[in-house]
Parts: sequence; structure tokens; C-alpha cells
Amino acid sequence: MISLHGSLTSKVDHFDPLFLLLVDASQRIAAKDADLWGAAAREEALIRLNWIDCPTTSRTLLPELDALAARFRAFTRVILCGMGGSSLAPEVIAASFEKELFVLDSTDSDYISQALLGDLSKTVVVVSSKSGSTVETASQRALFEWQFAEAGLNPTDHMVIVTDPDSPLDKDARNRGFTVVNADPNVGGRFSALTAFGLVPAALIGIDVSILLDAAHDALASFQGNQSPAVAVAYLLAHQSGQYLAFSDTDSGMPGLSDWIEQLIAESTGKEGVGRLPIVIESNSASVGGEATRIAFSGKSDLVVECELGAQFIFWEWVTSLLGYALEIDPFNQPNVTEAKEQTSSLLTAWEGKLPKFTPNFVDGSVEIFADASTVQDAITQVIDAVSDDGYIAVMAYLDRKADEELAQLRRILADKSSRPVTFGWGPRFLHSTGQFHKGGQQNGVFLQVTGEPSADIEIPGKEFTFKTLIAAQALGDGQALSSRGRAVIRLHLRNRVDGVAEILSAARAII
Repeated sequence: MISLHGSLTSKVDHFDPLFLLLVDASQRIAAKDADLWGAAAREEALIRLNWIDCPTTSRTLLPELDALAARFRAFTRVILCGMGGSSLAPEVIAASFEKELFVLDSTDSDYISQALLGDLSKTVVVVSSKSGSTVETASQRALFEWQFAEAGLNPTDHMVIVTDPDSPLDKDARNRGFTVVNADPNVGGRFSALTAFGLVPAALIGIDVSILLDAAHDALASFQGNQSPAVAVAYLLAHQSGQYLAFSDTDSGMPGLSDWIEQLIAESTGKEGVGRLPIVIESNSASVGGEATRIAFSGKSDLVVECELGAQFIFWEWVTSLLGYALEIDPFNQPNVTEAKEQTSSLLTAWEGKLPKFTPNFVDGSVEIFADASTVQDAITQVIDAVSDDGYIAVMAYLDRKADEELAQLRRILADKSSRPVTFGWGPRFLHSTGQFHKGGQQNGVFLQVTGEPSADIEIPGKEFTFKTLIAAQALGDGQALSSRGRAVIRLHLRNRVDGVAEILSAARAII
């Protein structure tokens, strides 16, 4: 049962022709009509619509998942190597069921070091990637294979591969004797919560995944007709909301749901100069900084969507597909994500695997400033001054999202100081999320990059570059992609992370 409430629901007009078009579109989605999003999107839609059937078809995985869980029952630690849709859904599932899952979705050496702690003999690593070509996941896979071998353990006894059938990763893993679980190839990554990508890690940490599938299946029945909650929310987000959507999962029992929705909506709608930019906020009442539609999953907000987690997954996938139709864009492609990847690859080639020495414009305490500003406070002030009346600020932190988590306070501080919407993303994982919107959505963003020296570098087996070099190339490559569009990008680099984070927060709070 999906319950909608909040002041925004009063704006649902069931007789509006735009609403009725969405009612029809919802019926066409159920019928897997690949023509719904236009001729240009048809080819992609033809191979991306099986998420609709996942509440039913994923049940065929249950025996395989039961066997997998039984095989690894004695293992005490599960690590998931994946990016974007391969990691965000398993993370919210684990948190919602209060289970331990280490999600390795970073190339930061300090964060990776935490994943390497513990007893490897009791560790199972899930490597999730549709093709295996994602540089972050491929590098992590190589690292763990080497780590297990160095510990005298057989990597095939400690690793599970989740990938599309006949993908390069599938073929390589099977040839080398790894356990492989195939996902439905006709489901895109960010729509894959109820496929093997979401369910394999969940099963390994002891969750009965049929609960998720049951809730999603029950929700599907409500998506058709004039009283469809999915149509109502798509109508509100397309026709009664602006560019900014603020999500809070406080007290919902589903921590991390906002982050999963952020990727789904940002990457699906942020293209061709239009879209909706989700902003994950710290609580239902937290400052957004400017006009935004507030959405929550409990308590009070402009719009509250209450239902079980499995229902939330299929509901927001359905809403996002309808939103793409309403905005006249293809919700299943991500044309600008490859830009940052290509820029990263070009830098790694130019550097010949060795990180160059970069000279900052100025140094303030523990912070190197790559901008025409002599202090951290001046640099942050420049960011605020550069944002337009209809624009937003994006803070992009290429750091350790556990050890350096205090930096996330910067989102709320800048929202208060700038009175503009502010998003916060951990790099490089946001490149598979809001990174598409930054380059493909409304071109009114201003970007603050925060990079930092790791405690120690980590080699990537089989590569000439290290993780420290890789994450630097990812940050600078994305910065180049944004700068080429005329967007303002300022970078702050932390020589010492603990001191640097404190100095940035202090400087931001001091801005009048």
C-alpha cells in the first residue's frame, strides 16, 4: 500500500490533460511500449524495460540466492565492489535491515584501506558490474584477487561476480572458475535494485529478499488508472515542481533511500538541458537553500511517500520513467557520463601512470587553493558569488566518506550562506549519479571540488597507475569536462585531511 500525503498533493488535478497523458503513459509502460519516449529513444528502451517485470522474474533467482547464502554462511564480512546502481540499492537494503555490508564505491586509498582491514579468510567480496569495464570496479577486483592470493587464499573461494550474461566480465570470470550470478541484461544499472545486482549482496548478508519482491509486486497493481500514486507524483514533479527536489529519509527506517533516488532521477532526467536535480538533505526541515520541492518518506513535508522498501524501489523507477516522458527526454541513457571517463583516460595516458606535481595558486593552512583566492574563505566566497539566481552549488568531495564524513556539513552551511540549492557528492561515486546532470541538465551549476592527500597510496595490480593517481585523474578529468562548458570549477586540496576539513568548515561558517 502506497500512501501519499503532504501539502503538494492538493495540486494533483486528475482532469488536467497533462495528468491524463501520464495515465496513458503509465499503461504504455506496463505494456513495455518502447516508442513512448520518442523515436530517438526507442533503440535504448527496447533493451531497458525488463525492470518492470522484476518483482516476478527475479523470483527465479531465489534458489540460486539460497544456495549462495548457505555456501558463505560462515563468512563474517561481505564487501561489495560496485558503482552507481550496483552499489546504492544494496547499501540502502543493508541499512534498512540493519545488516553489515561494506560498500566499496570509491578509488580513494584511505577508504579502500578500510575495506582491506579484517580477516580475509572470513571475507566474501561481491564484484558487481554489467560489463566489467568500469574502471573503479575493475581496479577493486584486481586488488582483492591479489590480496586473497597474498594471504594464501584462493580468490575463487572468496569472490562472487554479478554481471550480465556473456559480458567480458562474465566470460573471464567463468573461465577462471569464479562463482557468477547473471543479471537481466535488459535492465539498466540504476533500475537494477530488484535484480541480481541488488539481491545478491542482500542474500549474502542474511536478508530474505522475497520480502522486497513481495512488496514491489503488491505496489505494481496500483500504478494504473486515474488514482495511480505513481502518475500523481510524476505529474507533481514534472508540472508542479521546478528544477530542485529535496529528499530526506530521516526516521523512515530506510537510510540511504534518498541517495538511491538521487542517482535514479539525476542520471535519468539530467540531459538535453532539462531535468530535475535531487538534493539529499539531512532532515525533513534541513536548509535546502532556495526554492525546492521537499520530499520525505515519513513525518511532514511537501510530499510524503510511505510504503515498504521494495515498493519504494519499483515506485520511483516507475515515476522516473513517467517523468522522462513528461520532460520529453530518454530516461534510460546517460550520454554525458562517458565524458568524465574519457577525460580521466586521457589524463592517465598523458601522465604515463605517474601523478604530476601540481602547484597551487595559494596555500592557506593545510589547504592548497587552485583558484585566484589567497584564503579558503575567499575561495568559498567566490563559489557563492558565481552562482546565478536560478543556479545551484555542487560540492564534490574526492575523499573518504567514512573518515572524512564531517565535510558533508558543508552542504548545509553553504545553503545557508548562499540561499541557493547545494548538493554534496562523494567522488568518484557521484560521477555515476549527479555527474550526468552536471553536464547534461540545466547549465547553471557552480562546482567546488575537494581533493586530499591519502595516508598511503595503494597499487593497482596490472596497472601502471595507483589509486592515488586514478582518483586525481577522475577529479581533474571531471573538472575539465565541466570547465569546457563554461562552468565555474574551484578546487581545494587537503594536505592534511583532518586539519583541512576543519579549516574548510571554519572558513565557510565565517562567511557573512
